[in-house]
Amino acid sequence: MEVQETRVQTDRVLTIPNILSMARLLGVPLFLWLILRPEFGGPNSDGWALLVLMLSGISDYLDGKLARRWNQISQLGRLLDPAADRLYILSTLLGLTWRGILPWWVTAVLLSRDLMMLVMVGILRRHGYPPPQVNFLGKAATFNLMYAFPLLLLSDGTGWLSSLAAVFGWAFAGWGMTLYWWAGILYVVQVRQLVRLDATAD
Repeated sequence: MEVQETRVQTDRVLTIPNILSMARLLGVPLFLWLILRPEFGGPNSDGWALLVLMLSGISDYLDGKLARRWNQISQLGRLLDPAADRLYILSTLLGLTWRGILPWWVTAVLLSRDLMMLVMVGILRRHGYPPPQVNFLGKAATFNLMYAFPLLLLSDGTGWLSSLAAVFGWAFAGWGMTLYWWAGILYVVQVRQLVRLDATAD
């Protein structure tokens, strides 16, 4: 979260990047339903769940790239994009933990970081600042986690492919968790600096 912000270039709602972000949000409940079907007596739909995750990753890349290229950066887009990222992470955490693929402590580590960020956003709002912008570390963390989750889902099986997916999935998960918390700590430091500046200004 730098003090300078990406300049909003349009107030339009129905832009291609925003439509991609909205579609990604609509995919969250679909993904959660697909991943949990076996737990409620339905057929295994992990292949379809993986496809939804892959499409989500592609749309995540495209909405930001197109918004910059076509000068369609908007206030709505700045809210939708990180919201979709967080909801996909949350739904995947819940689904994989419910399925027993992820241990509970991994979910606790990631959710506690998100709880910390909610507190930081509340502090910023009390001081009249907007929510923090996603920094490079935060994007890198999301990138690693978005690779880790489908690989860990793929690891829930037998054979060499599942074993290989488990190795790479846990490698991405380890880096993702580390970077996720590192980015969060940097946000906390920056929020403290802003609060202190406000205090000295008063």
